[in-house]
Amino acid sequence: MTKLDEELERAVATSEAETPADTAVSKDTPPPSQRPKPRKNLGLLVALLVMGGAALTLVLTSFQGAAVYSKGVDELLAHRDQIGDRNVRVDGILVKGSLMRRDQPCEYRFRMTKNGKELPVRYAQCVVPDTFRDVPNVDVNVTAEGKLDGSGLLEADKIFAKCPSKYEMQQSAAKGEKAPHGAIPPAGVPLKGQSGS
Repeated sequence: MTKLDEELERAVATSEAETPADTAVSKDTPPPSQRPKPRKNLGLLVALLVMGGAALTLVLTSFQGAAVYSKGVDELLAHRDQIGDRNVRVDGILVKGSLMRRDQPCEYRFRMTKNGKELPVRYAQCVVPDTFRDVPNVDVNVTAEGKLDGSGLLEADKIFAKCPSKYEMQQSAAKGEKAPHGAIPPAGVPLKGQSGS
């Protein structure tokens, strides 16, 4: 044996003597890559997933009946069969001369148009926006929300009218036209096919 072999043998013996028994690797212990991973709290994860799914289901089912479909007059009339009795929001322009008002019972009736299609609307309320007026030479953009009845009449429960821009109002005033706020239909105007009471 050479001197190098003797030194190597002593070094191995010394290192084995210094290694405590509790840190020694057993032959039965698998390498770290094959050891089973610690078990996570699977019950908490499942509970959180169930609660999240329940909350999502609740949100989706509660909004299903409250959805409002927004369409132009032409789109609404083209897809009337698909809408059924759901709430709709319809955009269009007030047809000139179609706005009628009755006091007893309070009611407004008018027609809206878009792309050559017209929709009759009934609004059974006494108060409408100030800008919802039939004014010559001014197109009044109207949005109505409600449900279509079987005859194709929109039973509106909300009415919105877009006010003309300041520029449009200045142009109209320069021509001597009145603002849409000034032209209120007279009370007691009979609705088509009805008496004036």
